[in-house]
Amino acid sequence: MNQDLKNHINEALKKGIRLDGRKKEEYRKIEIRTGVVATAEGSASVKCGDTEVIAGIKLNIGEPYPDSPENGVMMVGSEMLPLSNPEFEGGPPRIDAIEVARVIDRGIREGKTIDTKKLCLKKGELVWMVMIDVLPINHDGNLIDLGGIAALTALKNAKMLEVENDKVVFGKRTKQDLPITSMPLPVTILKIGDNLIVDPTNAEEKVLDARLTVSVLEDDTLCAMQKGGDTSLSIKDINEMIDLAIKKSQEIRKKLQEALAK
Repeated sequence: MNQDLKNHINEALKKGIRLDGRKKEEYRKIEIRTGVVATAEGSASVKCGDTEVIAGIKLNIGEPYPDSPENGVMMVGSEMLPLSNPEFEGGPPRIDAIEVARVIDRGIREGKTIDTKKLCLKKGELVWMVMIDVLPINHDGNLIDLGGIAALTALKNAKMLEVENDKVVFGKRTKQDLPITSMPLPVTILKIGDNLIVDPTNAEEKVLDARLTVSVLEDDTLCAMQKGGDTSLSIKDINEMIDLAIKKSQEIRKKLQEALAK
């Protein structure tokens, strides 16, 4: 079945179109909203075509890692909820959910999005812990990009909590923002046959040959890359994918800035 689908998609791509009518380098319409979860310290939803993702930020105070006593802790988690796609089942996190979380985490971490030294309360004893949860409400492809955008938007939306006697007062948000220093946007490029496409649907992801997720900073610097798929990529492929990722990151960043300015 996947081979028939792949042949069908390839034939369309040879004509410069995709099954949903888009061009190869065209994203679906992106809608970004902030403050969508009242119980979170920061939250955002990103809708792109039929894919919708929510990200929430929770803060707590805990011990730092022994090898970084002056740095706060940041963790990204993701779960493929059965309500988002009939292919998902309840239970422990799936491998693809773990991959989504790790790729998003890597971009945020390597891009030094959070100044973790400013999250230190007592060296070696107490630091802020930033937990980022990424959950698809409806899954029709491109969860890494859309989850990454949602996570970054939620971080910008988050406020610190009040602290009394070295303990967090949950529910009492202050006016202080998290120490955000950069916004590394993840852009995933799929290779299907000889074609490169962006913002893949679930059907397109099922027939990919290779995938490259590139995290791009504000000045077009790359801070992280992650390859997926069974087919190898040539240097020419990688260079073309990186150039396309940088180009699309600039377009997405404008939409992100517009959403944050509201």
